[in-house]
Amino acid sequence: MSESTERVCMLCGRPESRSLYICGPIQEAHGISGHIYCLLFASGLFEHGTQTGHRRWDFPIENIQSVIEEAARKRCFVCSESGASITCRESGCDRSFHLPCATEGECITQFIPPFSSFCWEHCPQMAVDVVPGDNTSCVICMEPVGDRVSYSTMVCLACRNAWFHRSCIQENAIHAGIVCFVCPACRERNVFVVQMLIMGILIPLSLPSWITEDSPEPEERHSRCDARECLCPGGREQVEEEGSWQLLLCCSCAAEGTHRACSNLGDSTTSWAVRRLCWTQHR
Repeated sequence: MSESTERVCMLCGRPESRSLYICGPIQEAHGISGHIYCLLFASGLFEHGTQTGHRRWDFPIENIQSVIEEAARKRCFVCSESGASITCRESGCDRSFHLPCATEGECITQFIPPFSSFCWEHCPQMAVDVVPGDNTSCVICMEPVGDRVSYSTMVCLACRNAWFHRSCIQENAIHAGIVCFVCPACRERNVFVVQMLIMGILIPLSLPSWITEDSPEPEERHSRCDARECLCPGGREQVEEEGSWQLLLCCSCAAEGTHRACSNLGDSTTSWAVRRLCWTQHR
């Protein structure tokens, strides 16, 4: 199967250019196009697939045709449109949905074999007996997280102290990749990654987005404060090793920075959010 950016997925109905990253690239064979994850999550299709490379799978054409025909008879319980190829794994539940509709419908899709999917009623719950304290903020975007664990509010089971929004930790995972994805607060990896996979977070099998062939050498790294108002007496270019004028860089792109004092960050602060989807960990 070859990838195509021109085709429309025959399962969810979205082209690759307009689909969420959770759908993956479009593959095409014998005139049939489908997002790789739409195919993998389609009920009964994963068992007949063969992985041929990173995010590349082969599926028997007759199985794909069967899934498309069956999905055409089902309506997504979220958007009410036909073509819902994903059905809740819970025995006896007939709720079906499109992969791009999963988040809106508070469904969980586990991006690991056997690519199980669950509707809002039967999705796995976080086994935690702690609740956020008053005014607890997301460690990534710094916005309030609410007063309890929910579909959109999550907590690290390793430290039980880092609270974050589902959308924020998903963006974090996309940027960090499997190599660098850890709890933004305690930096624990093993328990955290397993927990996030079970709860439906897609963790790409890739290097972090900030590591590229043309990444700047250490001496070329960003070295100025980009806060809306820089308070440093020496200006945006002044950088110190510690204290108020220590510079924290965005870990997703390393292209923006802030002095601790310019973003009202104390000396003990280890995370910083920028544009609601980037975070940095300074060690």
